[in-house]
This record gives sequence, C-alpha cells and structure tokens, in this order.
Amino acid sequence: MPAAGVLALGAIYLVWGSTYLAIRIAVREGAGWGPFWMGACRVSVAAAVLFAVNRLRRVRLRPSRAELWVLAASGGLLWVGGNGGVNWAEQHVASGLAALIVGSMPIWVAIMEALLDRRPPSARLTAALLTGFAGLAVLTWPLLRHGVTADVAGVVVLLGGTLCWGGGSILLRRRPVSLDPVVSSGWQQLVGSLGFAALALATGEPAPSPTLHAWLAWSYLVVFGSLLAFTCFVLAVKLLPTTLVMTYAYVNPVIAVMLGWLILSEPITRYTVVGTALILIGVVGVFADKREPPTIAPPAAAPATTISGSDQGR
Repeated sequence: MPAAGVLALGAIYLVWGSTYLAIRIAVREGAGWGPFWMGACRVSVAAAVLFAVNRLRRVRLRPSRAELWVLAASGGLLWVGGNGGVNWAEQHVASGLAALIVGSMPIWVAIMEALLDRRPPSARLTAALLTGFAGLAVLTWPLLRHGVTADVAGVVVLLGGTLCWGGGSILLRRRPVSLDPVVSSGWQQLVGSLGFAALALATGEPAPSPTLHAWLAWSYLVVFGSLLAFTCFVLAVKLLPTTLVMTYAYVNPVIAVMLGWLILSEPITRYTVVGTALILIGVVGVFADKREPPTIAPPAAAPATTISGSDQGR
C-alpha cells in the first residue's frame, strides 16, 4: 500500500465526511443556491485555482488527445453524473435512504470490476463489503424506521449518480493518464463546471443569491471538498484499488455523525456504535483483502522429452 495513497484516502474519509453539513447549509431552502449553479461555481473556481497553481509549479498542463478523452469522460461521470445526480436527487429522497443508496457504491464497483475482469470478487472482499453495508444500514436505521419519502425519479437518479461515480472512478483507474494528479483534478473539475452550468440552464434553475451562511458553506466546499479532497481522490484512485477507495462511502456518514455529535450536540445512540463497528470491520476487511497479492498458480511442468544424440550437440 503506497503511503501517499493511504494518506490521500484518509483525507477523503475526513473531509468528505464533513461536506455533508456544508452542502446541506448551501442548498437548503432559502439559502440562495440551486444545486447545479452551486456545483458549477464551486468547481469552476476550484479548477481556476488548480490551473494557476500548476502553472507556478511548471508541470505539464496540456493533455494528449487520449488523455483529454479520459479526463473529459471521467470528469463528466464523476461530477455531472455522480455529484450532480446525487445533489438533485437528495431534494426528493429522504436522507436515510439516500445514504443507503450512495453507500452501496463499493458493492457496485466490485460488481463492475468483476464483470470487466471476468472474475468474481473473493469471498473475503464480498463479506467485507456486505458487512460495511450492513453497518451503514444500522447507522441510518433511526432515520429509516420513521418512514422514508422518495419518488421514483429521485431514486432512479440517485442510483444512476452512484453508478456514474463508480464508473468514472474505474475509468480513471484503468485508463491512467501521465499528467500530475493535481492537473488531472483541474481538468476534471473544468469539465464538471461546464456540465453543471448546462444542467442549470436546461432545468431553468434560478440565478443564485446566496446568504452569508451559504457563501461560507460554499467556500468550505471549494477549499476542502474540491481543491483538497477531490485532488486526493484522483491520487488515491491512481495508487490504490478502486474498491478500497470506494470505502469512503461507508466511512463518510460515520464522520458526519461524529461531527454532528461534536458540533451540534447530536446524540450518540446504540445504532451509532453498532453501525460504526460494523463499518470499521468491513473497511478493515477490504484493506486486508487488497493487501494480499492474488494467488497465481505455478506453471504446469513441461513434458519430458527425449533428446536424440544428433540433437545434443546443438
């Protein structure tokens, strides 16, 4: 496990867990941000900052044609399909159900990779993923048991966004580009900003008029959610197995609950403790599975051959 990849994954665990609260503050009713204009402004500013920083670093900024295709496709899947779909759907789906659907991402990624590799996931990985998902279900049960509100379109878009984010992550892992990860992050967020703006115009989303608190939440999302965490995500996907990186979908709700306890004095219940324990067991299981190299069968012994006397001198 490369240390840089593990550290980047740790940053994703912590930072993206805290962005739940920031997104809720930014797009809640009366805050003045629509989900698509908020996303467009957020990632366009982050992309501009990243390009400026990379120019000062004097690293290669221009991708090749093949690299540009990968960056455009992955950026569209991750930001427009993934983040944009989830942001829109959470206006129509209860938060508990949304957390469960998004939390299924590691399982979907394992299925997609198994289909691509034509090889089923190991029993240990399957058990670890199911354990982590069970922990997420326990963690969100206090919300789910009071009933959920959702419409069919919201659930479909939410599931589609989850699949888009997983697909974009797999594409980025299997078609790596030689650009610096910070440069790749800038290009992907530029693509995301264009896609968000197109969605805002297509849906007739009102022009933003954010309140002070919404501006502060938006600023936090730009600095920590986009500049720091998404760049760490690009690096982690480059260095670590995709299924391992996707475990952030299990850990982020735990971080969000803990921050709610620390900042908002929200109670810690038995569901929190049991759910967190199951999630940690699942994540440890994924780490253990990915640390072990795949078992490769030794080559079959070549059949014995008889060498004639005339061949022995060659």
